[in-house]
Amino acid sequence: MLTIGRESPLGPDLTLLMARHTADMHADTPPESIHMMDAGALAVADVSFYVMRDGTEPVAMGAFKRIDASHAEIKSMHVLAEARGRGLSRRMLEHLVAEARAAGFSRLSLETGVQPTFVAARTLYTKAGFHECPPFEGYWADPNSIFMTKVLA
Repeated sequence: MLTIGRESPLGPDLTLLMARHTADMHADTPPESIHMMDAGALAVADVSFYVMRDGTEPVAMGAFKRIDASHAEIKSMHVLAEARGRGLSRRMLEHLVAEARAAGFSRLSLETGVQPTFVAARTLYTKAGFHECPPFEGYWADPNSIFMTKVLA
């Protein structure tokens, strides 16, 4: 049974998710273009962090970070490789969008990579209604990054 709930990113059984996410981000992205947040950086009041569990096992995570009263940014979306192909990324993204909307945000943005390993993520975001935009708060034009945003109705 799949569940998604708000949790602390410092949970002791999230080590594998965090390690895999970190490894994937460092696999083919130059260090200066990696914008991920580690577990400690995610454990702050302005970040809403969620874990998807298959039974009791964590299989995916995702978060959004408050930029201002109307705008938030998706962070740390990751599904374990062995759990992929089941639509879990789509479910997590739908959950994050719904939670951001419920929290009163009217815009949700993200940064993702241009490398081939990010093609599936970019396709997912596009299908969910995100479109390319200029860099937003805290970012700059980077040839290794694509910025996307969505207005939440």
